[in-house]
Amino acid sequence: MERLTVPGTLTSLREIANYVMTAASQAGLDKKAAYKLRLAVDEVATNIILHGYQEAGLEGDLSIEAGLDPKKLTLVIEDQALPYDPTQHQLPSEQDLTQSLNERTEGGLGIYLVLEGVDKFLYERSGNLNRNIFIMNIPVA
Repeated sequence: MERLTVPGTLTSLREIANYVMTAASQAGLDKKAAYKLRLAVDEVATNIILHGYQEAGLEGDLSIEAGLDPKKLTLVIEDQALPYDPTQHQLPSEQDLTQSLNERTEGGLGIYLVLEGVDKFLYERSGNLNRNIFIMNIPVA
């Protein structure tokens, strides 16, 4: 699929979601896997927009590109926000996951959803770019 580049604003999330769902369909992912992938990408894209751009007083784009081979679908989101490796964020504990939202400490659920929703998630810093990489295995026919 051709790369999609959108402004780093919340209004771009729908276009990103459409791109992800098209890629998932082309890869032959079932509805559950496609939904989990869309949710994971949406979580990371939202965090980039809110924390990487808006809270930091920065503006920039998000680029997303899908790569498909016989074994996997790979989606890569690139941004020019401040460096942030979501894989280094502390995940919620088992206790956090069983508590009500009013009782648990804030934060951490998003990256938990990302890691639980995809087969593999990676982060890289390349020059001035953050690269969030989502990998979904293609179901065997």
